[in-house]
Amino acid sequence: MTTLFEKLGGKAAVELAVDNFYDRVLKDDRVKHFFTDVDMNRQRAHQKAFLTYAFGGAPYYTGQTMRDAHKHVVDGMGLSSEHYDAVIEDLVLTLKELGISDELIGEVAAIAATPEHKRDILNQ
Repeated sequence: MTTLFEKLGGKAAVELAVDNFYDRVLKDDRVKHFFTDVDMNRQRAHQKAFLTYAFGGAPYYTGQTMRDAHKHVVDGMGLSSEHYDAVIEDLVLTLKELGISDELIGEVAAIAATPEHKRDILNQ
């Protein structure tokens, strides 16, 4: 069975998507302030590793849980459902810009935008 990671184009495609995604996020007035004091090289590396795992390209992920990784952003900066939705919108727009099919974008959204994932990120 072909993984979503492979369908998307593997390592190079995920890395390009993450880099373009953060370029978009850092220009998005709705969410860019969350990244003001963030080491973006480290952030991009974490996201690449997480998505590689989430899309079936790696057997494990050694980073923090989504809940732990975002707790300080929720508690200290007010990360909310509206911000989460803006980030998902930025992800979808990035994938469309890269020419990813609607079918594959749907598979990505099925992983990235689940209610459980949203609750974990928002510490609900």
